[in-house]
Amino acid sequence: MSTAIIDYGAGNLKSVVNALHLLGEEPLITKDPEVMRSAERVILPGVGSFGDAMNRIREDGLEEVIREQALCGKPFLGICLGLQLLFEESEESPGVKGLSILGGKIRRIPEIAVQGQDYPAGTSLKVPQIGWNSLSYPNHGRLFEGIPENSHVYFVHSYYLRAEDPSIVTAKCSYSIDIDASVESGNLFACQFHPEKSEKTGLKILKNFLEVR
Repeated sequence: MSTAIIDYGAGNLKSVVNALHLLGEEPLITKDPEVMRSAERVILPGVGSFGDAMNRIREDGLEEVIREQALCGKPFLGICLGLQLLFEESEESPGVKGLSILGGKIRRIPEIAVQGQDYPAGTSLKVPQIGWNSLSYPNHGRLFEGIPENSHVYFVHSYYLRAEDPSIVTAKCSYSIDIDASVESGNLFACQFHPEKSEKTGLKILKNFLEVR
């Protein structure tokens, strides 16, 4: 079995499985630590609340195996909430510690008035950000090989990453503020957006992940 998808009750697993099927991959949804350890690569997806997700991970006894798998050198991908959980804490759930695998905090996207050539006067960007947004690449990222800058991917989120180490940030987007949209540290990858919902661009990102060695 080559790809394990971690099931901690945070939903959105079916769309990830379907996208991988389109790429010829047969992933296994699991909460069994030994299955994760035997997999060639691991995916941590998720939607919902930071605090609820961390509570479920801890109740299921998955915290240490997730940390182990993210740091052992095999390809590991966090998606959406799965990205946020890799960091230290979130303004969504004060007092709840994240996995703290990477340094940085998750912050609330501010609702601010914007004005410019793309927005009429008095426009306010709504939170959550739901829909397509374009990416810029501050650093080289293997997930984005063959994908030009300004490609669009699909977001659904109210909170965003501000990474402690800017050198791990491989993609950004702008939505009232600059958002760290993807990170890479060794073979640990994470995306705030949903590659499984991002059509051809998202499938290419997932294909690039499957090809990481």
